[in-house]
Amino acid sequence: MTKASTADILREYGPFPGIDSVHGLTFDGQHVWFASGDKLNALDPADGRIVRAIDVPAHAGTAFDGRHLFQLAEDRIQKIDPNDGRVLATIPAPGGGGDSGLAWAEGTLWVGEYRARKIHQIDPQTGDVLRTIQSNRFVTGVTWVDGELWHGTWEGDASDLRRIDARSGEVLEKLELPPETAVSGLESDGADRFFCGGGPSGKLRAVRRRRRR
Repeated sequence: MTKASTADILREYGPFPGIDSVHGLTFDGQHVWFASGDKLNALDPADGRIVRAIDVPAHAGTAFDGRHLFQLAEDRIQKIDPNDGRVLATIPAPGGGGDSGLAWAEGTLWVGEYRARKIHQIDPQTGDVLRTIQSNRFVTGVTWVDGELWHGTWEGDASDLRRIDARSGEVLEKLELPPETAVSGLESDGADRFFCGGGPSGKLRAVRRRRRR
């Protein structure tokens, strides 16, 4: 049985000057990086300031492996050096341009395929699909935390964050956001917060994650 509750929004960031929409996002332990179409922006979640930006195509999901950023750009995934902004490599995206969320876990990338309602685990070197999980909602963000797989949804006026079984895709838990609150990307800070992209609102939101005992 799926456990459902209302999401507890802790804080909103933005909108930001010159940024029309927030796509994917990730957390490097200090900054929240978010994609805004033609650049990656680093946000300080403590004070809400954008502290730097990298000029790179950034159309959807974003991930961080501890050293490098990964960024979806149309039909490819770019591997980026965050220190100087160089694109070090590219691999094909599994959805061929219909991809959304992106996360790093278990030495692999996890990619949401938006309208196909799928999550793919892929080889970060080749882009080969290792496993596919079927969802029953549009997938707009993917993250792992404490061994749990979560994804964001955004369909019509409804959005939620879902914890799912990584083998079967069964929905185990839902955090429901207020009506007309978009989720365009999802990342955990590794502790008690999720960061959510707000799509065309140009905002980011921090949502409480309640740990199970």
